[in-house]
Amino acid sequence: MLKRFRNVITLLLIFGFTAGLLGDESEIVQYFPNTLGSYWVYKDQDGNELTRRAVEDEEVAEKTYHAFSYEPTVEDWAGYAYHIQPFLYQIGEEKITFSVGDEVKETIKARLTKEIETTIEKMKKTVPPGADTSSFDLNYDVKVEAQDHFHLLPIPVTFNEEWDAMEINATLTLSEPGGGDLGTGHFTISESGNVLGTETVETPAGTFEECLKIEYRTESVLLLTPPSETDPPGESVTTLWLAPNVGIVKFHQEDEGMFLNTIPQLNSSPTIKTFELTKYKIESDD
Repeated sequence: MLKRFRNVITLLLIFGFTAGLLGDESEIVQYFPNTLGSYWVYKDQDGNELTRRAVEDEEVAEKTYHAFSYEPTVEDWAGYAYHIQPFLYQIGEEKITFSVGDEVKETIKARLTKEIETTIEKMKKTVPPGADTSSFDLNYDVKVEAQDHFHLLPIPVTFNEEWDAMEINATLTLSEPGGGDLGTGHFTISESGNVLGTETVETPAGTFEECLKIEYRTESVLLLTPPSETDPPGESVTTLWLAPNVGIVKFHQEDEGMFLNTIPQLNSSPTIKTFELTKYKIESDD
């Protein structure tokens, strides 16, 4: 029984989330228009719409942030994408940052919980009909710590020079329903950004030239207790396209669930998510 539990731990804890210069700050601001009344409508590959609206600035810890509201509101944190759904952002002297600490914690916790539950259900389906599946009924606790700001873009912008965008630490503890400890997984999730260059992007809202193409790579490193030799890192790649005077016009993410690929019966394709701008309105500063 203990060996079976350890095998389950291993499967559940193999987790993957998954040059040039553009000038001074005044030129950077054009990529993030925030005049009140402005809005952006995006549609994903399944036809779901996301609307972002510019609202009044907010004061947080004596700092002023530009703010957005969203429709629909976030209910499923597992589907939240902080790259395209920032509530607060700030243009500083050295970088543009999104204030996302609490949102990232909720997101990683929701995704990890979903991965655990999905894996348990898939593993139950691999046993013969009528067989006892109670050994897969586990208790789990997820704790997440994340830095408060996601570093979206350096100022001034440089091409093909990586920067540290985000670091997250997550701990997953598994136990038997009776309370017996089954193991712990510690994840360090690091994200780096890189401006690859500029591109022309076609979307339902029109064709946008000279878009910044930014790629973010997220890697997770796992330390298991008890140790395991089967703990490959997870990886996801997120790409943003920013159009001058408009902002984000396209978002694309491919997220590998590495632990689901460890055995053929539980093999899963990468999760792919895309948003494209369908319509927008940018109010004049005047």
